[in-house]
Amino acid sequence: MDVEPAFGTTIRYFDREDMTPVLRQLIQQSAMPLREIEKDFAIDSSGFASTAYHRWFDHKWGKSQKEAKWTKLHVICGVKSNIVTVADATASQSADSPYLPEFVETTRRNFEVREVSGDMAYSSKKNLHAIADAGATPYIPFKKNSGPNNDELWTKMYRHFTLNEAEFNKHYHKRSNVETVFSMIKAKFGDVVRAKTDTARVNETLVKVLCHNICVLVQAMHNLGVTPNFSKN
Repeated sequence: MDVEPAFGTTIRYFDREDMTPVLRQLIQQSAMPLREIEKDFAIDSSGFASTAYHRWFDHKWGKSQKEAKWTKLHVICGVKSNIVTVADATASQSADSPYLPEFVETTRRNFEVREVSGDMAYSSKKNLHAIADAGATPYIPFKKNSGPNNDELWTKMYRHFTLNEAEFNKHYHKRSNVETVFSMIKAKFGDVVRAKTDTARVNETLVKVLCHNICVLVQAMHNLGVTPNFSKN
């Protein structure tokens, strides 16, 4: 006998912490059919507002204040189709740079990684080496106070950045595709998450990414003749 699910079933699943790794895995799996197409990748983060607020009493001004809570989404995507290969979300502010090694390594397990581009927030020796260890070339601009040092890879990429700016930028500006990914997600599925708890907001944000990947796959089936295959073989 068919049983119709209760109205609040989906919301209850959003509020389960064990759903977060499941959704992250589904996002990775949904990108697999494009593993022969995507070789170059871009990484970035973006915020999603919510309908929940931080509230406090401001003694300086003698009145209550409130500020909307934000969910921060981190993704790495292919720059041809805009498929997201890895994603994570946090219910509070989180630094961008620490996500790169895991995202690149996870992407490398499923894709051939040739290039990775990101903005200055990802500029560190650790991140350059994480990309190089994946067999790829990093295209991350250097901060003004950076310079050559005793790290061979850092110095090599710094000289490429400063002495071959036009060539460097040709690769680096592929990063704009990850901004397109955020625009696509927010345009189709909204730039606000409506869940009330931190866990539910994280899961709701990841569901938006999963839905985005499904849309990208449908487009690739029609425009590129891709036949979905979700295995690694």
